[in-house]
Amino acid sequence: MKYQINPAARCAVIGAGSWATAIVKILLENEKRVGWYIREPEIRESIAANGTNARYLQDVHLDASRLAVSGDVNEVIANADIIVLAVPSAYIKTTLEPLTVSLEDKFIVSAIKGIIAGEYITIAEFLNQDYGVPFDRIGIVSGPSHAEEVAMERLTFLTMVCKDLENARILGEKFRSRYIHPVYSTDIYGVEYGAVLKNIYALAVGICNGLGYGDNFIAVLIANSAMEMDRFMERTYPAPRDFNASVYLGDLLVTCYSKFSRNRTFGTMIGKGYSVKNTMIEMTMVAEGYYSSACINQINKRFDIRMPIADAVYRILYEKAPAAATFRRLTDELV
Repeated sequence: MKYQINPAARCAVIGAGSWATAIVKILLENEKRVGWYIREPEIRESIAANGTNARYLQDVHLDASRLAVSGDVNEVIANADIIVLAVPSAYIKTTLEPLTVSLEDKFIVSAIKGIIAGEYITIAEFLNQDYGVPFDRIGIVSGPSHAEEVAMERLTFLTMVCKDLENARILGEKFRSRYIHPVYSTDIYGVEYGAVLKNIYALAVGICNGLGYGDNFIAVLIANSAMEMDRFMERTYPAPRDFNASVYLGDLLVTCYSKFSRNRTFGTMIGKGYSVKNTMIEMTMVAEGYYSSACINQINKRFDIRMPIADAVYRILYEKAPAAATFRRLTDELV
């Protein structure tokens, strides 16, 4: 029997970072009440006292009277029908570890643009394998969508991805507002892996920026990155997808070029000579591309797809290859 989302379904968000905060802001445009799991006591206190997140997007003011905030993940999930996961991929397993509430009657939406480190699977695959959530009850929210611009209410296209297009449309109405324009897809695999890959290429762009390369070469690097992404997705999971759509190419472009891109920032620091360890210490937010690089490298051992840019980033991050010499050699492999 086909699973159908109830348009009146109650929503909850798991996570308290910038993207989670932006999603709560979006949902409050349409929902009477939104559940919110926040692990950090100081953020819960800040929301209760003045409707702001003390750590992230402090300028976003939320109506605390319409938020059901809790530090108990089981309580939040038990009282909602649609659960939006918005924590860094590196923390999703520990976030859900205390879970005792069943997910069998929930619709789970991943807003995580990352991969399960060490297991080389996407968030949807993790939910299916570890929690038995059928793919027809899993949705993805993706696309070019920096939380900072959502906070400023700048027009943002979000792609809602579900196996059933009607569910994607129902989900889209939960997110639609004057500054959020939903579009729809059924390509769960391609959208998830596109989001994983684009973070690696934004790291590459950042490294180039840190090394002093200019816009001319960076444009070549991004064009070749797009070809690499397309090759990977077509080889690993062929589907009738349009790679030029905003959820693929658009997300790649914004992550590579935007001043808000934490992956580009991470890469820039590496290009300037920071070690991976020191870069992680300096940055207050997770750069998903670091973990994605190792996972894609491992996955590609099965397929042997030509991915010189992703390979170069992996060698720099995990094998301590010199960034300058690695990118000099890379130029001979680009077109």
